[in-house]
Amino acid sequence: MSYQDILFDSKDGIATITINRADKLNAFRSRTVEELIDAFQRAGWDQDVGVIVFTGAGERAFSTGGDQSAHEGSYDGRGTIGLPIDELQAVIRNVPKPVIARVRGYAIGGGNVLALICDLTIAAESAVFGQVGPAMGSVDPGYGTAYMTRVIGEKRARELWYLCRRYTATQALAMGMVNAVVPEADLDAEVDRWCAEILRKSPTAIAIAKRSFNADSEHIAGIGSMGMQALALYYDTPESREGATAFRERRPPDFRKHLKK
Repeated sequence: MSYQDILFDSKDGIATITINRADKLNAFRSRTVEELIDAFQRAGWDQDVGVIVFTGAGERAFSTGGDQSAHEGSYDGRGTIGLPIDELQAVIRNVPKPVIARVRGYAIGGGNVLALICDLTIAAESAVFGQVGPAMGSVDPGYGTAYMTRVIGEKRARELWYLCRRYTATQALAMGMVNAVVPEADLDAEVDRWCAEILRKSPTAIAIAKRSFNADSEHIAGIGSMGMQALALYYDTPESREGATAFRERRPPDFRKHLKK
């Protein structure tokens, strides 16, 4: 696959996959997700690669989730909802290499979920985390909710989804959403240090460990698959469309006017 929306680099045992849509705050459309799936498969099964770094271009965002300009009741490509995000989440979990999320700026919505499901997350002090789904007429009915509960606890996960607040890198660290927070200037060096430590370890032992970690929560894929079917129906409702319409019109959404009485 030739890449338009992402960058791929592999050097000295480290594959770096970058969402290259800085002008869109690295929001992803269907093509972006399809390219990411290809890149993770490519890196994940390359025996010369020992660790994968996942990041976003520029200084403003890791990713702000699904591109709303490509979402009018559904997205613009393949998959249950026109966006094969569940396939991307699965490949990040299933490749037998540790995946490190390198986060600078916003990790919001689907971007926050991608950072969450990576094996490790290292953030700059500028990083901002949070969910926006219920404020936009959407939700992640799989890893973004069920797996988040395992990582940060049910009370915190419900808070993130029900209130759609934003959290600093330090707050995210305290909740357990990230592994380390460093000054902006030290982010690349810190990621390199973690990669170097991993590369000194047995790759087969790490692959077995990753499979074992995943086995405990693998049923979430089934929850997500069922949830995506429900989400596809929800996206076809006036209530869900209100979120994308209000975003484009730069006004607060009024979801409750679409409730059936």
